[in-house]
Amino acid sequence: MTVAVFLASLLGAMALGMPIAFALLVCGGALMWHLDMIDSQILAQNLINGADSFPLLAVPFFMLAGEIMNVGGLSRRIVNLALTLVGHVRGGLGYVTILAAVLMAALSGSAVADTAALASLLLPMMKGAGHDEARAGGLIASAGIIAPIIPPSIGFVIFGVAANVSISRLFMAGIAPGIMLGAALWLTWWWLVRHDKIEAQPRASLAQMLGAARDATFALGLPVIVVVGLKFGVFTPTEAAVVAAVYALLVSVFVYRELRWSQLFGLFRSAAQTTSVVMFLVAGAMVSAWMITVANLPAELIALLQP
Repeated sequence: MTVAVFLASLLGAMALGMPIAFALLVCGGALMWHLDMIDSQILAQNLINGADSFPLLAVPFFMLAGEIMNVGGLSRRIVNLALTLVGHVRGGLGYVTILAAVLMAALSGSAVADTAALASLLLPMMKGAGHDEARAGGLIASAGIIAPIIPPSIGFVIFGVAANVSISRLFMAGIAPGIMLGAALWLTWWWLVRHDKIEAQPRASLAQMLGAARDATFALGLPVIVVVGLKFGVFTPTEAAVVAAVYALLVSVFVYRELRWSQLFGLFRSAAQTTSVVMFLVAGAMVSAWMITVANLPAELIALLQP
């Protein structure tokens, strides 16, 4: 009966179009009502405790790093490097999208930030080259989800906190699957565009390739610093997020000089708004997780499945 109450409340809330965070809160409240233990203080306490975690501080800093990358020129230089390498082949802009997504995933760990950067930079170029807008948008959206897999990953931080798993080990374990996902997208795009008559970009000369690589050196240095620092225990995942944000800020202001101090407030506000959505979702999930434990739902579910 308790399982039925949980599923009915969750499906009902989502059927009404309720945001997932609120749907999770409704599930927790429904279980509290079913168990006759309605107490707003317990609900509020679990909601606060869900977001009160030191490792979760990595979320706002990785979000901020992604915002700084987009405004400070790091994302654009990554895309330009990918364009000089594979932009000349048939459907090259699609390969540029995938390669840039893999490289940028190692910078911010935020699917939202990476997808926004790819869409703003590459979607107009793909439309201008003759690609179908829906297909181009689907590719960018698919490539953007590589960010939560390749370290540093905000999703791994949240999972590590919730499941009490080593975040550093999760980061290391995400490298190969992320690259494999990029390879799968690469093969899929090749199959889709092999017969398309899409005008390719001019082939870049060796000098242009070396120039683009040199221009993106500081941007490419960020994932190296984060992965090496985590691998050798120089800093924790939370500290790695701070390092990423500070590094991106210093490079954007003093090296590329594309970020003005007057833009910082807007970046902080945008990162805070995105972070608040993620953190509220985590807090709402903690309420439902606590009630699932109290109601002993796993044992009831096992009993239902047993013959």
